Amino acid sequence: MPSDPRLPPLPLEQWDDDARELLRGRVGMADRYLSGAPDAPPLPNILGVLGHHPDLAAAWLAYNGLLLERGTVEPRARELVILRVAWRTGSRYEWEQHVRIALRAGMSPEQIGAVRIGPDAPIWSPPDALLVRAADELLDAHRVTDDTWRALAAHRDAKELLELLFVVGSYLCLALVFNSVELAPDPNAEPLPAGLAFDSTDLAPLDRADGEASPR
Repeated sequence: MPSDPRLPPLPLEQWDDDARELLRGRVGMADRYLSGAPDAPPLPNILGVLGHHPDLAAAWLAYNGLLLERGTVEPRARELVILRVAWRTGSRYEWEQHVRIALRAGMSPEQIGAVRIGPDAPIWSPPDALLVRAADELLDAHRVTDDTWRALAAHRDAKELLELLFVVGSYLCLALVFNSVELAPDPNAEPLPAGLAFDSTDLAPLDRADGEASPR
């Protein structure tokens, strides 16, 4: 990743009042950064990038806030799926942000490390392996297979099934944005446990467009 991002995050002091007001209340975790108070934490780079387009940011944060704060899928399952998307797409920013969230949601460091391996990692319970497999199928073929769908539907209701599809699609979209603007990690981010930082040398990318599968 180059040292300079393609689209630098917009510092909060360069936001106008209308932009701040548009984003307030869209997602609870963002509000504390927008207060302008002397003790407000530093603005994350994701919000700085979204600050370039406040109307889009307000709509996106309201939608994403539902997935993160009012979703029907339990946080641990949601984070497992997001981490697999982040890893498969090579999105360092998304991976490292959601490693922290996944740890708070109850995933162990060993489980987070196994996300890099995929659904056949021996650490997974059958429900966990199913979630990782569903994410891979959506990324590879843009459709959950019949067998995986039936297995998911055996223990998840319609709301959860729909939400899982939207989580994968939403975080794929974010990964495309993060990768394309070359979003750097937040400079003041909480350190990650040993071995859980993003390492592109061990990356398993999405299958190439010519149909020849890349190794995982």
